[in-house]
Amino acid sequence: MSNTETRPDEVECRAGDAAGGGVEILEPRDVPLGGPRAMLVRRTLPQRERSLIGAWCFVDHYGPDLVAESGGMKVAPHPHTGLQTVSWLFTGEIEHRDSVGSHAMVRPGEVNLMTAGHGISHSEVSTPDTTELHGAQLWVALPEAHRDTAPAFEHHAPPTVHAPGVEARVFLGSLLGSTSPVATFTPLLGAELVLAPGARVTLDVDPAFEHGVLVDLGDVTVEGVAAARADLAYVAPEHATLTLVAGGEGSRVLLLGGPPFGEAIVMWWNFVGRTHEEVVAYREAWQAQVTAGTDTVVGDSQDVADGRFGIVVGDHLPPIPAPVLPNARLRERR
Repeated sequence: MSNTETRPDEVECRAGDAAGGGVEILEPRDVPLGGPRAMLVRRTLPQRERSLIGAWCFVDHYGPDLVAESGGMKVAPHPHTGLQTVSWLFTGEIEHRDSVGSHAMVRPGEVNLMTAGHGISHSEVSTPDTTELHGAQLWVALPEAHRDTAPAFEHHAPPTVHAPGVEARVFLGSLLGSTSPVATFTPLLGAELVLAPGARVTLDVDPAFEHGVLVDLGDVTVEGVAAARADLAYVAPEHATLTLVAGGEGSRVLLLGGPPFGEAIVMWWNFVGRTHEEVVAYREAWQAQVTAGTDTVVGDSQDVADGRFGIVVGDHLPPIPAPVLPNARLRERR
């Protein structure tokens, strides 16, 4: 998914004292994906006071949206560097194409992980049969040692595991005795949890990890702090267990985690780099490809010039040009 925000109106977190081992509640802001009817997503990461949770650097949450009203998802070819995208659906279906030749469907309960590394381009379009879209798009920053790795794509359908009061699908890392085979470059946790009405669930987690609980449906308390639908609850490291209590109608959440990233990143549009100058170079490289030596953006992605980000195989939508850089130096995030 392409990030249309280049000057985000970052909001501050509320509640708790995460630095002292408590919980912060990160509230979402609405961001349009663009297009004539501008499908809206709810963005909870990055924010002014918190840019990363582990290596997780971007959290978009959308739906349930009726495609007849929202227009669905139609994100034309666009570039990425220095990150992995993690696509997770609750309902609907999205067609993914990329410049390493992948052509796959994003379906509920199945994870698609795309490694951008040195550079990749891709597109995401909801399928004609999709009537409702509901899911999350997540990004993971790659560490210095691996951020220039070759682009790649991986798919996994995790099994459902059961414990008292909860069922889970673990798409990254390990939880409740289930381990995902999907490769990441830093230790990570990613899981969908469905909590029964009123259930109190205590999970064994890695105390070296910080965690985020994205509330998709219902409401839940996280270590005693209330989180409403679409909130992202941040929990600092040094918790060997994590206690969630569902509201009277039950709850569905995404649990994200990883050790503190420990590196500063520069994140703008669809690029994760380390310096302002790197991001400027990424933008120039993409613009050179989408204009293919002319003064205008090509009308068909098959006419994009080959280069750092490749050509999205089989996609004929016009590519998305890079927005204008802000009139200021891009700042580091930690």
